Amino acid sequence: MQLTSRLALMNWLTGQGLTGLPENELLRGFCERCCAEGLELSRGMVVIDTLHPIYEGRGFRWSDRPSNERDAFEYGSTAEGDAARNWRRSVFFHMLEHGHDEMLIDLADAPSMDFSQIGELAEKGHKHYLAFVHRFGENGALGLMDCLYSCWTTRRDSGFSEAELESLRDLVPVLGLAIKSAQQVDIARTLGRVYLGRGASEQVLGGRISRGVTERISAVLWYSDLRGSTGISESIGPDEIIPFLNDYAQAVIDAIHDAGGDVLKLIGDGVLAMFTGEDMAHARRAALRAEHLFRQNVAALNARRAADGRPTTSAYIGLHVGEVFYGNIGSEDRLDFTVVGPTVNEVSRIASMSRSVDRELLASAEFYKGLDAAGRRYLVSTGRYALRGIGRAQDLYTLDPEVDASEPVTGSYERYLAG
Repeated sequence: MQLTSRLALMNWLTGQGLTGLPENELLRGFCERCCAEGLELSRGMVVIDTLHPIYEGRGFRWSDRPSNERDAFEYGSTAEGDAARNWRRSVFFHMLEHGHDEMLIDLADAPSMDFSQIGELAEKGHKHYLAFVHRFGENGALGLMDCLYSCWTTRRDSGFSEAELESLRDLVPVLGLAIKSAQQVDIARTLGRVYLGRGASEQVLGGRISRGVTERISAVLWYSDLRGSTGISESIGPDEIIPFLNDYAQAVIDAIHDAGGDVLKLIGDGVLAMFTGEDMAHARRAALRAEHLFRQNVAALNARRAADGRPTTSAYIGLHVGEVFYGNIGSEDRLDFTVVGPTVNEVSRIASMSRSVDRELLASAEFYKGLDAAGRRYLVSTGRYALRGIGRAQDLYTLDPEVDASEPVTGSYERYLAG
C-alpha cells in the first residue's frame, strides 16, 4: 500500500473515530479500504477487554466471504472452564506469555501447532495469519482493558508481503486507537447505567453534572425492602449472603425496568425507584405493574431456591406520589444523582408500615386517589395511620385480597395492568 493510501486510511480512521462510528463498522471500513488498495485481507478480528458486570470483553469480526458469524460479540470470563482452556491455547495468550507484540504464522504449518482455531482457518483457505498485541501504558489502561488484540489473514498463496506487513504495522494501531475510544464511551455508558440507573445516567452523561443542579418533578416513588433479611443473613454462611441479596435484587430491578421505571438507589437490601411521565395515572399503573411482575419473579425465584434447599423471602413495597427534587446532590468531589424531599421520606415510612399491618404492598392516599376508576377497584383501605416522623395521619391501601383469591378478578387485574 502506497504511503498516500496509508495516510488517507489513517485520516479516515481518525475522523470516523472522532464521530463515533461503531467498532464493527470501523473494522469493516478498514478491511474494505485495505482490499481496495491491493492489501488482500481475507479476515480481520479485533478483541478488547472491557469493564462490564457480565462480559470480560468484546470482539469484532470481518470476512471477505459471507459467514454466519456475528460481526460483534461479547465474551465472558476466561478464568475457568472451557473458556480458560481455549484462552490458554490461543495465539494471543502465547504472545503475552512470551512477550511478543507480533506473530506471523504460515497456516500450512497449522497441523503441527496446538493453537486454537488455527487449523480451522487453514481448512477455510486462509494462508497467512498475522497477530498483534498492542499494549496500553499504565495511564492508558482501564481495569482489565490493558491491551488490544488483533489478527489478520490472507488467502494469497504467497502470504503477506513485507510491504503489506509494514502497512499493517502502521495502520492497525490507528484502528486500535479508534476502537479503544469507542469502547471507552461504551464503558462510561455502562458504568453510568449500572451505578447511577438508566435515567440518572442519561442526565449525567448528557451534561447535567454540576453540583446543585436539580429540577422539581412529580413522580411515583417505589421503596421496597426484603422481609426478614437480617435473620436470614445471620442464619446462612457468609459466602451465601451476597448471592441471596443478588437474587432478590435481580427480581426487584427486572420488574421495575420491565414496567418502565428507573432504579435510583440500592440501600442495603432496599430499593428506591421512580416512575414518571406526562400522565401520572399511567405512571401509577406502571408502578402497580412492576409490583405484579415482582411477585411473579419472586414466585419463580423462591421455587428455584427452595428446590436447592436455600432460604426464601419476599419484600415489602411502599408506593407514593408527590413532588421531589431530582438532580446532583453532595460535595464537590462526591455527588449523587437522586431524588430528595418529603415524598422520599414518606415512601420509606409507608414501606416500613407494611410490617406492622402485615401487607406486602401499601400505597398512599395520594397514590390511590390519582388512579383511574378502574385502578381504584383493585385497592382497598387498610386503615388510617400516623407514619413515624410524618406530621399527619393518612389512609393506606393494599391490593384487594380477591385479586389473588379469585381467578376472574386476577385476570381482570392483569388486563388492567397490561392496558
